[in-house]
Amino acid sequence: MNTRMRRAAVAVAATTMAISLAACGSAKESGDKAEGGSEKKGDDLKIGLLLPENQTARYEKFDRPIIEKKISELTGGKAEVTYNNAKQDATTQSQQIDTMITNKVDALIIGAVDAKAIENSVKKAKDAGIPVVAFDRLAEGPIDAYTSFDNEEVGRAQGTALLEALGDKADGGTIVMMNGAITDPNAALFKKGAKSVLDGKVKYGKEYDTKEWKPENANANMEAAITALGKDKIDGVYSANDGMAGGIITALKGAGLSPLPPVTGQDAELAGVQRIVTGEQFMSVYKSYPAEGIVAAEMAVALAKGEKLDSIATSKVDNASQKGIPTVLVPVVSLTKDNIKDTVIKDGIWTMDEICSAKYKAACDKIGLK
Repeated sequence: MNTRMRRAAVAVAATTMAISLAACGSAKESGDKAEGGSEKKGDDLKIGLLLPENQTARYEKFDRPIIEKKISELTGGKAEVTYNNAKQDATTQSQQIDTMITNKVDALIIGAVDAKAIENSVKKAKDAGIPVVAFDRLAEGPIDAYTSFDNEEVGRAQGTALLEALGDKADGGTIVMMNGAITDPNAALFKKGAKSVLDGKVKYGKEYDTKEWKPENANANMEAAITALGKDKIDGVYSANDGMAGGIITALKGAGLSPLPPVTGQDAELAGVQRIVTGEQFMSVYKSYPAEGIVAAEMAVALAKGEKLDSIATSKVDNASQKGIPTVLVPVVSLTKDNIKDTVIKDGIWTMDEICSAKYKAACDKIGLK
């Protein structure tokens, strides 16, 4: 794991302890069999890690190394992690799960491409005696554990920030709402949280569910919205993540909007943080990837060893086919130009030099980021 990941893992130690304080020794202390888990095993485990896509920087840059490192720590370096990225293809992910089942992994961590389409694959894993941890997205089927962020709170943070940025236009202003992909259940939760804040205050000029979360699709949708509404009739844009915000802002600039209307985001990607520095993007949502990844690793190792999750999971959720799924939800932070130093820099996600490269140094200086 690289230096940044080590810094980030150390920096979020307090957060992780608050989330699952007793989890540190759970994989070794509990001798019970987990519900749906395998028979008790030692540290010589095979764990499959399947992530959904590589369009968003977080999965390859943060989640994978954090999870792999924690699994190694929990098993004294004896566990083998087999990794695949589905690159936003649900059929590919289904095939990857089949391969993991054939190879008889002891547990699976799955970030689903399509939460509904994956249900049969999860059932296959269950039938093969392989416990499944749903990572970041609540997959359908008989999953054994789930960890993510408080996704409705993500939407509320975005909506609240957008109203703040709209100022006197927060009452009756017109916004474009750029939601995520309908195949991702988190997108619906972001939307629900945002609308709980925005409904009755702003007008939705246009609203889109963005296929595959792709920036180019958000860009095309935004161009269509500008054509339909008129560039002078858009007071703000709700963007569900930073990647789409980039495509949206390109469309707004291409249409000659100046100043740009406020645009939200999520994931604290480097490009998103830099747009916040320059004022092109109003906010993002910072999520502690180390905290989420560490919990996923703890859950997978415990389940692989046939242990219960009582000392790890702090709550329960339901999906369409499974009730009472042991769950850990990690808190989120609204990221603006005012708290960049106290969030992503303090936690070692990005360094000052990375954010304030030569292109952005003057903008950083202007907001006191140095």
